Amino acid sequence: MTPIQANDLRLMEQVCRLAADTLVHVARFVKPGVTTNELDQIVYDFTLSHEAMPAPLNYNGFPKSICTSVNSCICHGVPDDQPLYEGDIVNVDVTSFKNGFFGDTSATYFVGEVSPKAKLLTEVAEQAMIKGIEEVKPFGTTGDIGFAINKFVTKKGFYPVREIGGHGIGRKFHTDPFVPSYGKKGRGEKLRPFTCITVEPMINETAAPIKEISIPNSSVKVYATGDGTLSAQFEHTILITDKGYEILTRRD
Repeated sequence: MTPIQANDLRLMEQVCRLAADTLVHVARFVKPGVTTNELDQIVYDFTLSHEAMPAPLNYNGFPKSICTSVNSCICHGVPDDQPLYEGDIVNVDVTSFKNGFFGDTSATYFVGEVSPKAKLLTEVAEQAMIKGIEEVKPFGTTGDIGFAINKFVTKKGFYPVREIGGHGIGRKFHTDPFVPSYGKKGRGEKLRPFTCITVEPMINETAAPIKEISIPNSSVKVYATGDGTLSAQFEHTILITDKGYEILTRRD
């Protein structure tokens, strides 16, 4: 990845702040009875009102403005007219595009009251993301991040998805390096100062093989657990600095 120039960092910070604000905004509408298509429209309207574009819309044929992954869906769930039900969990994945830069973030939300297992899985997924982020440092490696995530998650009795992970981001939506949720310390690609990555562990309830589902007229695939059990995910866009890291999509 090419480092982001100092005069462009402000633009990257701005689009990441917009992505974070968009996620906070749409989260207010996650409740029983709402459809994921309604959430999609909320994000579309909010993004355009801020003179930006939702990056997923028409990306490699993806038909919607956000990804909404409900219960057993791991990622890339396509919004539809199915209402959310009490007890569901749903990951809402937002990516904003503005002034030539992309900001990417997601969180898993409870729909009303959820089961203790769903609550624990979601909490572990968020904590796993934090564990991974804490390993980000200049000239560290993607393996450092993956090792920390995998160690934490497996000790909690859950399973990180290996096939899908984080990625480089900036002027492009997805670029190298691949940021896995497993690995060995010191292995993998080096983290270059003043580049950005996403850290986004996807955590499954069981070790069942994942399944791939095609989206009509798109090269993007939906991924789901093979046995119908739950999956949860959290994601932040991270700037690697010369001293450590900065979470650009922080929501507080």
